[in-house]
Amino acid sequence: MIIDPRFNTLAEGLTRFSTGLKKGERVLIDAFDVPDAMVIALIRAARARGAHPTVQIHRARVTRELTLGAEEAQYAPHAEVELARMQKMDAYIALRGSENIFEASDVPPERVQLISRLMKPVLDHRVGKTKWVVLRWPTASMAQQAGMSTEAFEDFYFRVCTLDYARMKPGMKALADLMRKTDRVQIKGPGTDLTFSIKGIGAQECGGLRNIPDGEVFSCPVKESVEGVIQYNAPTVYLGSSFDHIRLVFKRGRIVEATSNNTKRLNSILDSDAGARYIGEFAIGFNPHILEPMRDILFDEKIAGSFHFTPGQAYEDCGNGNKSQVHWDMVCIQRPEYGGGEIWFDGKLIRKDGMFVPKSLHKLNPAYLLGQE
Repeated sequence: MIIDPRFNTLAEGLTRFSTGLKKGERVLIDAFDVPDAMVIALIRAARARGAHPTVQIHRARVTRELTLGAEEAQYAPHAEVELARMQKMDAYIALRGSENIFEASDVPPERVQLISRLMKPVLDHRVGKTKWVVLRWPTASMAQQAGMSTEAFEDFYFRVCTLDYARMKPGMKALADLMRKTDRVQIKGPGTDLTFSIKGIGAQECGGLRNIPDGEVFSCPVKESVEGVIQYNAPTVYLGSSFDHIRLVFKRGRIVEATSNNTKRLNSILDSDAGARYIGEFAIGFNPHILEPMRDILFDEKIAGSFHFTPGQAYEDCGNGNKSQVHWDMVCIQRPEYGGGEIWFDGKLIRKDGMFVPKSLHKLNPAYLLGQE
């Protein structure tokens, strides 16, 4: 089989840098509507490192049909099998393509919530116990979301996904160290005036080892410390539904008011369980190649000059103990063309209009990350 050289370059990065596969390790390759050639490139790259690949193939229309009639009797044993397999893996690589991002839009939310609840132990083990990386696959529908031709989007995709992520390390370390020392955070911007504490929570660097594309450092608010209001300016898709202009009001950490262009659906998701109305992640994004939202969260949460503030589940390695079947990364962009904004740590200005201010963080600004200085 003739394989696009870009596939081999990406597969090499995913197996060498992102998951660091070693001889004898087992890796699950989870392929969702991606070309066989890319799966084969990953198999070959894994074997070249002495690892043992296992492959699972998914098709969105088949998954939708299964989900439409999901019952506990169907998915409980399925979840047990999936957990047993995941427990045998050392690493996990997921490539997620989609010809239609709204394929699941007509699936009843209670069916999705049932599956999410039953499959949560699998997710928890994968996130907490394996070396994992997740990425989208470029499709014509993604190009349409991004407002680009298919060819131009593919060029953009491979440029972003094969970025020299090692260049992010010094700036990420400086930001993570600063976040670990920080108590009070204040975020200001159009429609946003938010305060919370991250004291004692910690911080995690994300530079190509978990998501591709990557480029964020995340922490989490002390659960009941969030006060104020946030107005998100990036559109989002969650559980097959599209949302714009989400606005959340917080009191003692809890979302007490939530509105959007789809307020009823928004609140039904936030009412999934008690933890869905608390925040499970606060992250700052800085990928220099990603500038505009495209309703794909693995790209949008890394937008240069953005942050995301996430209702729901907190990650174990950097969280506040909040538990939920929901983990919804909602994004706000603070570059001037999006209205600007500021992030303050303990009264010190950290980022203004999307650019990091302290000298110690300048290596997270675009000029450095793109090798221009």
